[in-house]
Amino acid sequence: MDSLAEAVLSGASPEQLEAAPLPSDYLAVHTLAEDVDMFRGVADKDVRKSLHLGRVPMPQIAPDEVLVAVMASSINYNTVWSATFEPVSTYAFLNKLGKTGGWAARHDQPYHVLGSDASGVIVRVGAGVRRWRAGDHVVVSCVQTDDQEPATHADGMMAGEQRIWGYETNFGGLAHYTVVRASQLLAKPAHLTWEESASNMLTAATSYRMLVSERGARIKQGDIVLIWGATGGLGGFAVQLVKNAGGIPVGVVGSEAKAELLRRMGCDVVINRNEIGLGGDAALTPERTIELGKRLGRAIRERVGEDPHVVFDFIGQATFGISVFVVRRGGAVVTCGSSTGYQHTFDNRYLWMNLKRIIGSHAANLQEQWECNRLFRLGMLTPILSEVHALEDTAEAARRVQENRHTGKVGVLALAPGTGLGITDPGLRARIGEARLSPLRAHGDASAAPALAGRPA
Repeated sequence: MDSLAEAVLSGASPEQLEAAPLPSDYLAVHTLAEDVDMFRGVADKDVRKSLHLGRVPMPQIAPDEVLVAVMASSINYNTVWSATFEPVSTYAFLNKLGKTGGWAARHDQPYHVLGSDASGVIVRVGAGVRRWRAGDHVVVSCVQTDDQEPATHADGMMAGEQRIWGYETNFGGLAHYTVVRASQLLAKPAHLTWEESASNMLTAATSYRMLVSERGARIKQGDIVLIWGATGGLGGFAVQLVKNAGGIPVGVVGSEAKAELLRRMGCDVVINRNEIGLGGDAALTPERTIELGKRLGRAIRERVGEDPHVVFDFIGQATFGISVFVVRRGGAVVTCGSSTGYQHTFDNRYLWMNLKRIIGSHAANLQEQWECNRLFRLGMLTPILSEVHALEDTAEAARRVQENRHTGKVGVLALAPGTGLGITDPGLRARIGEARLSPLRAHGDASAAPALAGRPA
């Protein structure tokens, strides 16, 4: 471990951190440009074959950037996309960014450091950074924008230069250090551990924009919200947000074990999709889509008496036609992704004749991220971390996400020597309670990975 990392772990002062020398390279999880075609024609695109752990050069920081010593990160599905080089190779993003010149040229490298979540300690700030200093404990928003682009000031997600850090940019969070813009930073919730705080912002803020923001579904008291994949990273936060808003979450999961877990998480209505014929590999024909939609609609009405106002859908091809069918007249289907495929088929008669809406949503702007992080700081949102891996085990952690063998969020320790560290407000943590802060781990989630070998749990 380099002397700067040692200073961070010893709790060095801001002055001591600034005086510690920067290492010339650092440990990072990355892909290699030479591997882009390795899965061509291969059925099982095993991310363990394309994810590498090794040292990469330390980049300089631009005037509006900071260097963060990463204590923890987490796996998001974009890590899987990056490691399978699908739907497109991320090197196309890096090459395009690099061609814009200036500081952006640093991103076009023969390696790509991945990771779109992080918590850590600032160790350097650029000359133009005003609101942050070395020693600050932060979490990182996944969204990079250009604050000189006019559209950014209305909604950063509408800006042409908006990018997802660690996916469409280099120097991501699955590493000992990361380079981010100052406009990505948020104060770390003081009562959360490093790994808990690193598992929230990408998925929680995405769910916040989809459901709460004026740019999303704008849920209100009493709204019935159907949530596909309700024990996943996005779905688990969606359940909490609907409950906070006074709505009725209806969670759909794929097994009885996950159904029981979802009940323990406080979801009002739980539906095991296999019980109503939504499992299996049968082709999703137009006729079968309508039949499955009718079954799901009956199941929801039997439990709450009404059709859903909103459907929260990031599954995509396997569910979207059912979502459009099952949402009530005048209701909305809000989507942020397509983990089962991007080509969505639905019967448009049920959309236009019943005045339904489809809302596309992507990540969240800085204000939405701040509002979402505030809910964590107040204890109104809690992490849904289910397992934690060492940085050297990132490939295996990503494989679990690739094969959907996880629940909630999968964390990764970077510089943090063990779990349970980073808490600076133990009083608030005690008032909220460990069981509520760790619902998936406190109840002995059967899908969780074993404790970190050689690290305190």
